[in-house]
Parts: sequence; structure tokens; C-alpha cells
Amino acid sequence: MQITRLFLVRHALVEPSARAVVYGSMDVGLCELTLRQEAAAYRWLANRLPEGARWVVTPLSRTRATAAAIFAAGHAEAPLKVEPDLAEQYLGEWQGLSHERFAELIRHPPHPFWPHAGEEKPPGGESFAEVVERVAATLERLVEETPGRDIVIVAHGGSIRAAIAQAMGLTPHQALIFSVKNLSLTRLERHGADWRVAAVNEEPFTLPGPA
Repeated sequence: MQITRLFLVRHALVEPSARAVVYGSMDVGLCELTLRQEAAAYRWLANRLPEGARWVVTPLSRTRATAAAIFAAGHAEAPLKVEPDLAEQYLGEWQGLSHERFAELIRHPPHPFWPHAGEEKPPGGESFAEVVERVAATLERLVEETPGRDIVIVAHGGSIRAAIAQAMGLTPHQALIFSVKNLSLTRLERHGADWRVAAVNEEPFTLPGPA
């Protein structure tokens, strides 16, 4: 039986001005200070991710910049395939609003661990439930195209949670329970027709500082 392994990396922390708003699928840059401070995390990923894998990013530059930083940390450089349907949730007219204004506009009770419910659909945008649908279809296609190989996907918190939902058969609400931190690694495996979750939100060990 062929096993296809997927290594999903959430992009690095974005710039402070972007964190002040609900940025969704806006194309915002990475935090330059964090890029320098997270050298150990990039080295960990460079060593942890498999060689010879197919690499996939989204159209948003923060995923390409994160991949470039992993390559710079020692991983062999690979071509990057852009998959638009693995992008972060598009929030339509609410994208770019302050967190306070966003909270005033939502029509469903927010999720305990997310700014909005899985079924919340901003005007002109998409719901997280719709994100799950498009990510699921893309994962199935990638597995069909790359049977028995490794795939590294540098993506977003929302799309990685959507991938977990696909693998585990979760509702959008259930998928939003998972913590997916910046530069964390989530590993999924496809064994024939079945999904297996190998790890969620793996992070490098934090080394103790001087006493």
C-alpha cells in the first residue's frame, strides 16, 4: 500500500501592522525581527522536513518567504508549486477591519478559540466551512498526483485546520479547536483510502536561556 506523507507548516509571524487587523487572505509581509529571532525554528524545520519532497505554497507571499527562510537554514531548495485553494480564508468586506469592529459585525456567536464561528460568512467572502471544502478537494488532488511521495505544504492557520478536518472527518467547529502556531508542523498521512494524523502543531524544543 502506498503511503503519501504531508508536512504542513504554518507561515512565520506577520508584521505588527497586519496583526492589528483581521487580515485573512490579505497579502501581508512577515515580521523582519521575528525572521531573525526564529533562526532555531527554521533550522529545526530544515532538518525535520524530508528531502526530495514536492513543495507547495499559496499565492500569499508570507508562505513563499517562509519556504525561502527554511531553504536558507539548510534545507535543499526545491521548486515551489502555488496552490490558490490552500490560501487563508477570504473575509470579503470585513477583511482589514480592526478586531474590535470585526467583533461588532459578526452575526453568529464566535468560536471559543477563533474570532468567528465556522458558519460565519462575511459579505462578499467565504465561511470557514467553505475553506474546509476547497482545502479538502485540493488535498485529495495532491495525493492523487503524488502517490507514495512526500509533500511539504507551507500554508496558513485556517487552511491547516481545514486539512485536519478533512483527515479526521471533523465539522468546521471541531477543527477550529486545534492550536496551529506560526512555524509549527502538522503531519498527515494517506494510507490507501484512509487518512492518519501523525502530529499536530509540532514545535522545536525551546532551549533554556542562561541561568
